[in-house]
Amino acid sequence: MADEKTTPSKKSAADEPAAAGADGPSRAERTAAVTTMARTRAAQVVWIVCVVCALVLALGALLIAIDANRDNGLVSFVLSTADKVDLGVFSRKEGIRQFDGSNADLKNALFNWGLGAIVYLVAGRILDRLIRP
Repeated sequence: MADEKTTPSKKSAADEPAAAGADGPSRAERTAAVTTMARTRAAQVVWIVCVVCALVLALGALLIAIDANRDNGLVSFVLSTADKVDLGVFSRKEGIRQFDGSNADLKNALFNWGLGAIVYLVAGRILDRLIRP
């Protein structure tokens, strides 16, 4: 076995560290990672805000449907917040559709605030998809 020549083993590219990545990720890679993380967080915040607005509108409509005591602090807070969140477009008093007759206030709240909640959810999901990387 003395006449057999020993040849050095061939090293693959994976065995040797790359020159640019030997010390860890490059500045461009770190910047890309931070940007991706920031966009992901921003998309999550936008989605959560839209879901909360939709929940406030839905809860406001529910409180009107069950004829909750409007003198209660929590009920009045939810209804006033829903009045602000509806942006005037989905207002229960001057919204997209206005009903007349008996239970008009209930019908207006259920229709306009329900439609507003759906729009918030759809818009939130679209914005989430646009912002997220």
